[in-house]
Amino acid sequence: MSASALPVVIVGAGLAGLSAALELADSRSVCVLAKRGLTEAATPWAQGGIVGVLGDDDSIEAHVQDTETAGAGLVDDATARFVSQHSARAIQWLLAQGVQLTHDARGPMGLHLTREGGHGVRRVAHAADATGRAIHEALLERARAHPNITLREHCMAVDLITHRHVQRGSPACHGVYALDVEQRQVLALPASAVVLASGGLGRVYRYTSNPDTATGDGVAMAWRAGCRVANMEFIQFHPTCLYHPQDRVFLITEALRGEGALLKLPDGTRFMPGHDARAELAPRDIVARAIDFEMKKHGLDHVWLDATHLGEARLLEHFPTIHERCLALGIDIARQPIPVVPAAHYSCGGVVTDLNGRSDLPGLYVVGEAAYTGLHGANRLASNSLLECVVLGHAAARHIQGSTWTEAAPVPGWDESRVEDADEQVVIAHNWDELRLLMWNYVGIVRSSKRLERALRRIALLQGEINEYYASFRITPDLLELRNLAVCAELIVRSALARPESRGLHFSLDYPEPLPASFPTVLPGRRI
Repeated sequence: MSASALPVVIVGAGLAGLSAALELADSRSVCVLAKRGLTEAATPWAQGGIVGVLGDDDSIEAHVQDTETAGAGLVDDATARFVSQHSARAIQWLLAQGVQLTHDARGPMGLHLTREGGHGVRRVAHAADATGRAIHEALLERARAHPNITLREHCMAVDLITHRHVQRGSPACHGVYALDVEQRQVLALPASAVVLASGGLGRVYRYTSNPDTATGDGVAMAWRAGCRVANMEFIQFHPTCLYHPQDRVFLITEALRGEGALLKLPDGTRFMPGHDARAELAPRDIVARAIDFEMKKHGLDHVWLDATHLGEARLLEHFPTIHERCLALGIDIARQPIPVVPAAHYSCGGVVTDLNGRSDLPGLYVVGEAAYTGLHGANRLASNSLLECVVLGHAAARHIQGSTWTEAAPVPGWDESRVEDADEQVVIAHNWDELRLLMWNYVGIVRSSKRLERALRRIALLQGEINEYYASFRITPDLLELRNLAVCAELIVRSALARPESRGLHFSLDYPEPLPASFPTVLPGRRI
């Protein structure tokens, strides 16, 4: 059989995966895997918006400059320029797919644009304060209706099928092993190409704004297959996650500060002007460290984000989701400040790819948060992430469409002959809790070499226990996620130890100043 007759398998049903799928589907058969329900991707959690260089007061050069400033010297200029140049086309494509962005007759393309931290002008298109949900619902509806797209829920990727499994030819990706969670069966899915669009790894930390699905699956699978990863030390902690005993994963969008909300101490004093001239509109790394500093200085569990002066009408118009969610918890944001804390939010590193989404392994593409393209450098500029998903998702699809194919290799089935059902799950639960807590305590917003070395030693012990368990018992979703998170934790710590400076999202007590010149941290691939 020709490899071109096989489907393209896309791991992940968020914006990156659906963008690639819809771009491919008119010419190729596509199978999209969602490890949980189709609506449980990270995309619907995105509140703020998507960058579009649209206004007369804006330019590609200005957007690139803002991206590079936020990225603290590690942004790849060619990547930033490529993504920015395609931003207007990405917005147009979303509108053509039926995405309902907030309208403003006076705005470019009839859209209301807002401003977020690090941006010099208003250039963020949005759907009120639920942009990700509006985008995801529209694209999912398109994907469900397309005859060439198969959507498989509750189907979790286990590992990539490579030349080592088919025992022929040069290094290449030939498909995916995937666990059908409901049938408790591992499937061998041969593919003409595989696209990892599996999202981030925020669940490696105890406190995160990410959904439960963000367990670093794509990064871990690609690393095990021998791909390089880069800049894994740069974990963005969103400055303002809701602090409430009933809800500690709800994100308070940066756009609220863009519209004028102020960060304050319990006595009502603003503190951001004392940390940065841009105050509340400083890049996320600066704001998160400032909040962390003030909390430790004053012994606080949280700080306050005050939007009361914006007025109820304005808040209801632009931030209805935040208003409703907070009100359900007893906080009226039109009359009360919001308690907020930083939380792990976004990984600026990932699997090394080019501008076509290609990884080191032929046939394997990586797009979205799982990829490292050089766009985000040492700190992601707000709302560049959704833009990257569309632009690189489309680029990967176009490259796949233009590729030539050889005869497909027979793919072996999954071998369970030497494992049995686990007699208890306590090992998984205990190691999961320990891993996330040690990452929060030792590899958080502020780091030290001693903490990092201690974390690396403990992660190695945990990995030994996890791998022994994996080799002995039938796999479960919890085991797969724990295995992947442990790999990602190791990569984050190893990358952090390799950077003897403070830059962007990586702040070291032992090396508090940036080096005169700095480069991406690239870990060479190895097969595990």
